[in-house]
Amino acid sequence: MNTPLSPADLRARKAAGEPLVALTCYDAAFARVLDRAGVDILLVGDSLGMVLQGRETTLPVDLEAMVYHTACVARGRRRALVLADLPFLSYTTPERALHSAGRLLQAGGAQMVKLEGGAARLDTVRRLGAEGIPVCAHLGLLPQSVLRHGYHVHGREPAEAECILQDAVAMQKAGAQMLVLECVPEVLAAEIAQALEIPVIGIGAGSRCDGQVLVLYDLLGLTPLEGEPPRFVRDFLTGQDGGIAGAVRAYAEAVRARAWPSPDHGYA
Repeated sequence: MNTPLSPADLRARKAAGEPLVALTCYDAAFARVLDRAGVDILLVGDSLGMVLQGRETTLPVDLEAMVYHTACVARGRRRALVLADLPFLSYTTPERALHSAGRLLQAGGAQMVKLEGGAARLDTVRRLGAEGIPVCAHLGLLPQSVLRHGYHVHGREPAEAECILQDAVAMQKAGAQMLVLECVPEVLAAEIAQALEIPVIGIGAGSRCDGQVLVLYDLLGLTPLEGEPPRFVRDFLTGQDGGIAGAVRAYAEAVRARAWPSPDHGYA
């Protein structure tokens, strides 16, 4: 059996200038397909609440659902790193975060957990790191804060952009092993990626991050939202002959060639 990628491997890839390919994944069957197609990171996202459960937001997803789907994904992959979201209200304190992250690692088989938020989460990142739990931070648009902030691009105003940059630096200093930036201007994302030694994975953050992530169902043209999908979404399945595996390979090749996302799929 191949040895799965580690956080250190991802950091080495950034240092070598090799873009990282990430996709969300929620079950063993898709985990096998994505793994064989060369995806580096399988994100078991709380987005499963929307794409699998039909919810309007990610907020109803609980820890047990995340553990269940993480375990399914971990059983299906061989090479890719498994990254699991800490769901809403599962990390309100460092000790609660430790319990939740422990469940995702011990029962779910995750190798890293992701949490949303900046300065308020620094003690939590330190606490998890002290127990040897790798953490991915998430800045910019925060889906778990949608009721307060809504869905929009973050960091266009200079003061907010500076806050996101400082939070990113602080997260790295606190011990975060990776960072996801969602819906921020490409210039800001590029500045953050250059400032950090840890990998910066973008979604709606332009092409100059260290890697890209999409929701798998968006990549397959199955976006559950009504109306036009977000501009950072692209259907890689329609119009190509390789089926689902071919669509995933096309996405991976586009990310590694830095052909995706194009300028039309980012934000100024």
